[in-house]
Amino acid sequence: SVNIDVRNTPPTVLFNLDKPTVCCLNGSAAGYGLDTALGCDIRVAGESAKLAAAFVKRGIVPESGGTWLLPRLLGWSKAAKLIFTGRTLSAKEGLELGLVDEVWPDAEVRDRARALALEIAANAPLAVQSSKRLMRMGMAESFNDHVHHVYLNLLPLFRTQDFQEGMKSFLEKRPADFKGR
Repeated sequence: SVNIDVRNTPPTVLFNLDKPTVCCLNGSAAGYGLDTALGCDIRVAGESAKLAAAFVKRGIVPESGGTWLLPRLLGWSKAAKLIFTGRTLSAKEGLELGLVDEVWPDAEVRDRARALALEIAANAPLAVQSSKRLMRMGMAESFNDHVHHVYLNLLPLFRTQDFQEGMKSFLEKRPADFKGR
């Protein structure tokens, strides 16, 4: 019997990060590279990017999260078609399927991914991180259990300086200046 500890492998660490991740696809993402991209919360691709779940073409399975992520991202049938064929998709096809969230000209994709990351970073960090944790939890629990967990996460946020700043900035009609406290 082989005992493999995957707790510290990149796909597991990436999945368990509380901070949001934005993937900038400015080239090809095949196999492990695709699974790594899919493990990010948001994917922004350049027009010339290629995406390939080519595992079966190499005699293996998507070993780094693809068999868990793809059915959740695309639905069973679309995930099955992608995994079973191992075909390579263009960035446009990836957008149509839902593998990527945005496609930009290659020369602009890095700036767009950075702008998106900065937009996220301008929000209350504790609330963003809690939202990500709750999204992960929600994938494995009933709605009623999830609502309970949401309230357990919401109550401590009401006591933060960021909540006070968020409400004050709203009333004053100005951008918030969050500190993560």
